[in-house]
Amino acid sequence: MIRTDIAPGIHYVEHARTNVYLVEDDDGVLLVDTGLPRSKALMLQALSRIGRSVKDVRGIILTHGHFDHVGTAEHLRTRYGIPVYCHPDDAHIAAHPYSYQRERSPFLYPLRYPRAIPGLVRMTAAGAVEVKGVRDTLPLTPEAAAALPGAPILVPTPGHTKGHCGLHFPDRDAVISGDALVTLDPYTGHPGPQVVARAATADTATALRSLDALRSTRARVVLPGHGFPWRAGVDSAVSQALEVGGH
Repeated sequence: MIRTDIAPGIHYVEHARTNVYLVEDDDGVLLVDTGLPRSKALMLQALSRIGRSVKDVRGIILTHGHFDHVGTAEHLRTRYGIPVYCHPDDAHIAAHPYSYQRERSPFLYPLRYPRAIPGLVRMTAAGAVEVKGVRDTLPLTPEAAAALPGAPILVPTPGHTKGHCGLHFPDRDAVISGDALVTLDPYTGHPGPQVVARAATADTATALRSLDALRSTRARVVLPGHGFPWRAGVDSAVSQALEVGGH
């Protein structure tokens, strides 16, 4: 699925229940997260739809280093020379995308939450078990983010991973929340604003506290790593996520 201008100059690509965002300005395009290995064609299609090509991509920001967000980053880095940025605390995960910390084993979740199975099957078909890590990432700092298209403000949101970061675009009234706040949990299949299940979260208590950082942006549009964009304001999304708590 491709939707252009989900917020001004921000475009939404969904594949296998995982989201990628293209942020454009006069200087080019910023790619936020890279989906799964078989998401490449859809991302190239999205670039074409907005009159751009992969040569216009000035950089990639990984909100965090999990396999479903790193999926095509190494391909884009090595084939096209696009720099890949992630928080230093997630550099190891980005290089080894199955080595992340979690509070619970994911293997019993399909039995407990059968509604998640179709999504997990789609993710597997999209290459979820064959992701190559990014061998050479650059440190994601506030200064590095501000120099990229869209000039995002870095919003540290640890918990899902130690180095997880959101991106605030004040002039577009939008925040990319990554997996710090989603509107569909791939591990439970539950819709609505929430933090991701303990099956893929390093520290749920910290993740819930980090929602305050997202709330402080006061953005109207929340762009999550999984699930549909939320247009009812970040405050309402955070309030609902806190009510849900952790799974």
